[in-house]
Amino acid sequence: MALTGRAALLAALGALPVGIWEPGWTGVLAVNAPLAVACACDFALAAPVRHLGLTRSGDTSVRLGDTVDVTLTITNPSRRPLRARIRDAWPPSSWQPGTEGEASRHRLVIPAGERRRVTTRLRPTRRGDRHADRVTVRSYGPLGLFARQGTHKVPWAVRVLPPFTSRKHLPSKLARLRDMDGRTSVLTRGEGTEFDSLREYVPGDDTRSIDWRATARQSAVAVRTWRPERDRRILLVLDTGRTSAGRVGDAPRLDASMDAALLLAALASRAGDRVDLLAYDRQLRALVQGRTAGDVLPSLVNAMAALEPELVETDARGLTATALRTAPRRSLIVLLTTLDAAPIEEGLLPVLAQLTQRHTVLLASVADPHTAGMAKARGNTDAVYEAAAAAQAHAERDRTAAQLRRHGVTVVDATPDDLAPALADAYLALKAAGRL
Repeated sequence: MALTGRAALLAALGALPVGIWEPGWTGVLAVNAPLAVACACDFALAAPVRHLGLTRSGDTSVRLGDTVDVTLTITNPSRRPLRARIRDAWPPSSWQPGTEGEASRHRLVIPAGERRRVTTRLRPTRRGDRHADRVTVRSYGPLGLFARQGTHKVPWAVRVLPPFTSRKHLPSKLARLRDMDGRTSVLTRGEGTEFDSLREYVPGDDTRSIDWRATARQSAVAVRTWRPERDRRILLVLDTGRTSAGRVGDAPRLDASMDAALLLAALASRAGDRVDLLAYDRQLRALVQGRTAGDVLPSLVNAMAALEPELVETDARGLTATALRTAPRRSLIVLLTTLDAAPIEEGLLPVLAQLTQRHTVLLASVADPHTAGMAKARGNTDAVYEAAAAAQAHAERDRTAAQLRRHGVTVVDATPDDLAPALADAYLALKAAGRL
């Protein structure tokens, strides 16, 4: 039950003449008794809220930054019309700051025995699953003096997916891939290990390439042609430990790593390579394996949606062991982690040989663009000290990268906006050099 502002206003207005002409209990009863009777009648005529039927429908996923509509259907089974205000509650991160009040509240009138729909438009500000909290219904009488109120649990979940802002770089990378991977090149006899086609034998061909079964079916001698193997394996390893929680700009480092991983996955799947994903800190957080080229990107996006940085130190030995189990064949292992000296020198370097002796390793790290701005600062004492600190940090990252390169690791160190295209370029360079 809820007393409305209209009833309180009428009571306040009635108190004025009572205080002037008839102060005392008689005047109070003369004003408030009719108001109480009106409130009781209004309450009795308000449609009950306990037996309302509420169901949801709509989308179940949305990319971060986009909007999604969730429809709430309210059925009024009573014999009285429902005049209601409804609050559809969701977590605060389901809307842009300051817009929750307008987006979550609805007014509607439902005649007896009918149903109506209201749409709540969400615009989430964080990745992950957003679950509907509860629906609060306040049913008013015809006079608007008194209201019935109740809450209903109407479950629904919307998964907020990574935005994949680096998708804009995909066409240019695919164009470079087409120029490089054989679509515009001529196949050479006997090159590669993957069967391509059959053709007629000409003098000088390797007799070991003769296909005797195909020759038996036709009048001419047939030989097999080959091309370089396309079915390469790529394992994307996301470090979800404490270093991935550091914010660069408005987002944690993990989000920039995810965006770079998605661009690389989209490019590699178009190139015919098999892409898997592993997210790890001290335990396995996500694993995507064995997806087809058409299904790999949706699977990665869905797996990444619920990932959050964990405030624990990453177990490099556990990560290495899990990566080796996940990729038993020779693969390109892409580590999306930090270039900070302590985690690399104390955690990764002692176990790096286990990866590099069997696999090609590429390490990608998110650099802070604010550091580059600090390095250029001049003009006062504080700016000079900031520039010195930035230069020292940059030199430390360069030393760490040099250590990794001496172990045969390809290193990509770039700001969030540049990391995804830089990682894709490094993959294409490895592919062009025949190192995959």
